[in-house]
Amino acid sequence: MTAATERSAVVEWSEPDGVVPRGTLVVLPGRGERAGVYARLGRRVSADGYRVLVLPAPTDDPSQTTERVRAVLADAGSGPHPRVLVGSDTGALFAAGLVAEGLAGVDALVLVGLPGSLPPGPVGWAAELDARTACPVHRDVLDEQVRRGALAEPVPAGWEAAAVPELITVPVLGLHGTADTVASLDAARAWYARLGVAELVSLVGGRHDALNDQSHRTAAATVVLFLERLRAGLPEIAHVELAQARPDPAWAEDHGGFG
Repeated sequence: MTAATERSAVVEWSEPDGVVPRGTLVVLPGRGERAGVYARLGRRVSADGYRVLVLPAPTDDPSQTTERVRAVLADAGSGPHPRVLVGSDTGALFAAGLVAEGLAGVDALVLVGLPGSLPPGPVGWAAELDARTACPVHRDVLDEQVRRGALAEPVPAGWEAAAVPELITVPVLGLHGTADTVASLDAARAWYARLGVAELVSLVGGRHDALNDQSHRTAAATVVLFLERLRAGLPEIAHVELAQARPDPAWAEDHGGFG
């Protein structure tokens, strides 16, 4: 089993006993988020052998976060390569900016709900919850692990300008909900199109917290598949071969769903 431990403001989910670690994820939370927001992701991904380290949100103290990221990447005991910087919301923008500005030791990026220059987000806790997720379990987590009203705060000045796609040379995986009302999917598509080696996965019906929404299993599986391909140095490992088209939603409803 995997369990969370805390050291120097870093919350860690380690690989199970007896499992050789396969890589390390360093997670930067979004506005107002604490480490517990990523407990479900940490448990699931660490069970597959990837160590997960969650740092404080960079909006709390950008300079301190930068120092902590560098310290984790420089510490051989933090976990093996590939070392992947994962960010959600403003954490994604901050992570992209760090790599664009030349941060060493990062093998890849996973960016979730990448925000751009949008007006302030929803006002009121009920509206903020609706914007973040449709998952009832995750909504309960957010009640304890998020500073209310944070999503209405603007993106810090200069963060978007620092995240220049053309300056990012590591592979990038993007996750973005198609129903994200906080960060524009169209703007994200335009940003990812400027990268060198990248793929953007849109989660159908997903809201802003794409890692923890109702499709959180698919999101985690997408991240693990990306990590496995990164380790193997392959563009793909499992190639989908279809002899016929996928059934449409009406067919699925008539036959009791997809299982």
